[in-house]
Amino acid sequence: MNFNITLEMVRNTLIVRLEGELDHHTSEMVREKIDKELAKGIVKNLLFNLEHLTFMDSSGLGMLLGRYKKIRQSEGKMSICCLQPSVYKIFELSGIFKILSVFENESEAIEALEVA
Repeated sequence: MNFNITLEMVRNTLIVRLEGELDHHTSEMVREKIDKELAKGIVKNLLFNLEHLTFMDSSGLGMLLGRYKKIRQSEGKMSICCLQPSVYKIFELSGIFKILSVFENESEAIEALEVA
């Protein structure tokens, strides 16, 4: 299965768009790319757009939770948007919605992240 990651800065929010399957084969690469951007010190908030994510396993969840912990340590916020039903179910079962906000689209998510 092909996997693609796209990173884009919108003001002080890093948008991470994932396409394909986020599993033990791809999670480490995603973590490295995001951590490289976070290390630059210009990212305040993190938004994962999962519109084209078709599958995620526990290593994907672990990667997301690790980025959440990192962004919170720097007093930033993290959200997710555009969830597919199968991925939504994984998040629901994991209880991740207790700590992360979910939005219908990027615009709503960015607006919410930028509110002090």
